[in-house]
Amino acid sequence: MGKLFLVPTPIGNLEDITFRAIRVLKEADLILAEDTRNSGKLLKHFEIDTQMHSHHMHNEHKTVDQIVSRIQAGETIALISDAGTPAISDPGFLLTRACVEAGIEVDCLPGATAFVPALVNSGLPNDKFVFEGFLPVKKGRQTRLKILAEETRTMIFYESPHKLIKTLGHFVEYFGEDRRVSVSREITKMHEETIRGTATEVLQHYTDRPPKGEIVVIVEGKS
Repeated sequence: MGKLFLVPTPIGNLEDITFRAIRVLKEADLILAEDTRNSGKLLKHFEIDTQMHSHHMHNEHKTVDQIVSRIQAGETIALISDAGTPAISDPGFLLTRACVEAGIEVDCLPGATAFVPALVNSGLPNDKFVFEGFLPVKKGRQTRLKILAEETRTMIFYESPHKLIKTLGHFVEYFGEDRRVSVSREITKMHEETIRGTATEVLQHYTDRPPKGEIVVIVEGKS
């Protein structure tokens, strides 16, 4: 029987890939990539010529059984996402679960993920935290925010640039204007920045300076 590798890829700076990740990607029989065009640039940079197939949220339900069968037949398959660690707000959970249920060995390599440096860099307590990922866009958003208003652990959110101001406004409304917030943007990239302050202060900052790039928001838990 083969094996499934979950391989983190850089979230910006290409130097953040590990030697082991490069070796696994070179030795695998197949690489499953969220976007083969995007991942193709990464593989070309590291001179990796392993065959790639597309594996994303729109086709993973249909392809999981076929992939499991190939691994059971002896193939080693590596799964990567566009950036960071697979299955963290990216495809990967369904395939991992299917492999575990089929008795297939799954090996997740350590490596890049956006929320860890954002959390550590925030200056907020990181001994206990909860990862929320993306909040619901519409249905269930208000309910989720009401529940999180009582959360005492530090909270981690992913957000897109065009929705950040709306989300920060909701934090002011549901968590209070003095709740401490840290927004990290473009982590490991040339224009990386972290803005810290109260929810109101950070909201005002990005209202005056519309954000761009990948964003992680860290929010203080309720006292």
